[in-house]
Amino acid sequence: MNGQSMPCSPAEIGSLFLFEKLTPEQLGRLCSEGRVELFQPGPVYAEGDPATCFYVMVEGTVVLSRRVGGDDVEVTRTSQRGVYSGAWQAYLGDRVPQVYNSSMRVTEPTRFFVLPAETFAAVIQDWFPMALHLLEGLFFGQKSTQSAINQRERLLALGSLSAGLTHELNNPAAAAVRATATLRERVAKMRHKLALITQGSYSPEVIANLVDIQERTAERVAKAPTLSPLEASDREDELTDWLDDHGIQEGWRIAPTFVQAGLDADWLDRIAAAVDEEILPSAIGWLNYTVETELLMDEINDSTNRISHLVDAAKQYSQLDRAPFRNADVHELLDSTLLMLSGKIGRRIKVVKEYDRTLPKIPAYPAELNQVWTNLIDNAVSAINGAGGEGTLTVRTAPDHDRLLVEFRDTGTGIPPEHRGRIFDPFFTTKPVGEGTGLGLDISWRIVVNKHHGSIQVESQPGDTRFQVLLPLTSVEEESV
Repeated sequence: MNGQSMPCSPAEIGSLFLFEKLTPEQLGRLCSEGRVELFQPGPVYAEGDPATCFYVMVEGTVVLSRRVGGDDVEVTRTSQRGVYSGAWQAYLGDRVPQVYNSSMRVTEPTRFFVLPAETFAAVIQDWFPMALHLLEGLFFGQKSTQSAINQRERLLALGSLSAGLTHELNNPAAAAVRATATLRERVAKMRHKLALITQGSYSPEVIANLVDIQERTAERVAKAPTLSPLEASDREDELTDWLDDHGIQEGWRIAPTFVQAGLDADWLDRIAAAVDEEILPSAIGWLNYTVETELLMDEINDSTNRISHLVDAAKQYSQLDRAPFRNADVHELLDSTLLMLSGKIGRRIKVVKEYDRTLPKIPAYPAELNQVWTNLIDNAVSAINGAGGEGTLTVRTAPDHDRLLVEFRDTGTGIPPEHRGRIFDPFFTTKPVGEGTGLGLDISWRIVVNKHHGSIQVESQPGDTRFQVLLPLTSVEEESV
């Protein structure tokens, strides 16, 4: 939008704080190569358009806004003389995209001193060569530092996840190895017991009866009910008494195994009725090995299933075999992230899931949303640890008009009021030195706001901090962070 051209007064331009140290010759050059324009209420330029001019307000009121999702969010409103905006990065040339980083409008007739971007770049280079080098170093140095620390942040997160995953995988793997070794020993004893039975004076009918009892016992193991500790203790005492009454040695060792398998005194009565009294101890011993092998195979099956589940969760978390942008179930993403971070969360922090499973899938970049969940969960865990190490992390999903809400609530130390306005700033962190880079929430903000056109908001007080991520239910255009 072009304004109405007006006379340019070097004295008036020199009264602005940006130009107050310039010489009369320099002010004369600005007035000869620039211009003063009067803008009526309305837009001056739009975010994303080519940055052709540098604007310095002489008098009036200016409003700057940024596009967030589908909305224009006001970031600045001021009537201070001399405030500037527009092509202020023109001195960097084609090394950065020369576009307006915000939208500007005026709410009353407003005069600007307008300098073409090429002239602004030229006067900076001619008048302030040392300052130009310092500004270039600051700009590109900060970008390089942010990029390096951003990568470091990702590597630290990856290392933490790898350590947690290794720990989680080690437990079922070690359990499977132990169970396999014990199973080998039990099968060897079962073969020995079977050999003793077959060498005795037992008829084929008796042996067939024992095999039938073995099969039915194995089936019963697979359907064993879950008992409370008190119920299990009472049944162990009952079976120990039964075994002692029937002359079975070390019945106290066998009883817990039978209880775990779901056997009771009635079942043992049926076994005693089916075999002769003289072979009952051998039959009980053989069935004990049968039960132990079935339980060990169940343990191996559970352990290997756990390993498979962890590997699936790792694939789900990394999204290695998925399209980068697709319709995703946020609950699957949350579950995989919680599982990947379970080692870091630990046993002292209770995780509560309040999921609304009726929510639809949403168009998203799942791998990057997992990074957001990782950062928010990691911060919650740190806050709870700072409050003594015991607490609750609640993950909640719910509809919110035309958006989907994902909320992370922790019972940690909370965020001090003086810090809440800065927590999303790059490099700002409240963690001790060496424990945080200050980029986790900045990265999360950019992923949610810039890439998914959503929003993040926070509410905090000691013992109740809530980070709320709001994501649109409708499709968004692919946009680079």
